[in-house]
Amino acid sequence: MMKKIIVIILLIILIPYIIVSTIKPDDEIKFNYVSNKVVRVKLEDKNEIITVPFEEYVKGVLAGEMPIGFDTEALKAQAVAARSYVLKKMELNVAEDYDVVNTVSNQVYLSDEDLKEKWQDKYVEYMNKLKSVIKDTKGEYLTYNGEVVEAFFFSTSAGKTENSGEVFVEQLPYLISVDSSWDESVSPVFNDTAQYSIADFCTKLNIPYSDNIEVEVEEVTSTGRTKKIKINQKEFTATDVRNKLGLRSTFFEIKQVGSNIKINTKGYGHGVGMSQYGALAMAKKGYKYDQILKYYYKDVEITKL
Repeated sequence: MMKKIIVIILLIILIPYIIVSTIKPDDEIKFNYVSNKVVRVKLEDKNEIITVPFEEYVKGVLAGEMPIGFDTEALKAQAVAARSYVLKKMELNVAEDYDVVNTVSNQVYLSDEDLKEKWQDKYVEYMNKLKSVIKDTKGEYLTYNGEVVEAFFFSTSAGKTENSGEVFVEQLPYLISVDSSWDESVSPVFNDTAQYSIADFCTKLNIPYSDNIEVEVEEVTSTGRTKKIKINQKEFTATDVRNKLGLRSTFFEIKQVGSNIKINTKGYGHGVGMSQYGALAMAKKGYKYDQILKYYYKDVEITKL
């Protein structure tokens, strides 16, 4: 009798477990982000400020800044860089109304609603990939001498990354030029060509029309990227020319071909910090995310919140 009672008790305990174990689980990975940090994000298109849990924000930036098809190690490097970038912004903007904007002015942030619309029937698959990356790097960010770094990143180098002081105002010791020649083998935007009529070219640069366009490069960076240029006797910064003409980078060459202006560019972005396609190339070669980060950001440490 006692044996039967014991068997019945065991069955009562085990049956619910067996039932739960055989039910197909929800396909989407679910886990809670435990953090008292939130990011104040200004949605530029709506002129609205929202607060987003810290790791949720990093997830949305990862989706907005790097193609989901990239190797996992490259995505992990991007997650740590994005986390570092926003932490620095939160330090600098503590007295402001918001920490970051949701565009390329800072970091592109996409909400879950944006991603459902973008990914459609691939949403669960891609979201699981993102969540795994966030989970594996949770709380990790970059420091230099104990301070959060300015973790700049960009799409594609022109063969080398740039010294921060040659592109921005300040030369930071961890943002120095490194070889990134492997970008050419993986990036579809390594080379680009833009063409304009002379009239359109002059209008965009706000210079008087002329049948002949004279170009004089006045200053370049140590890697050959244009810094200052004179076009028909008017001086420009290369960044100004890039913005006015919608070019992919300031590593450009301007030539007149008959009645048109042809501009060849190399790379995509400002060139400082981590090259995203460079990170992809390194990941394909077997490098882990910490190795990628410490290659592009010199003498940094990976710290955990």
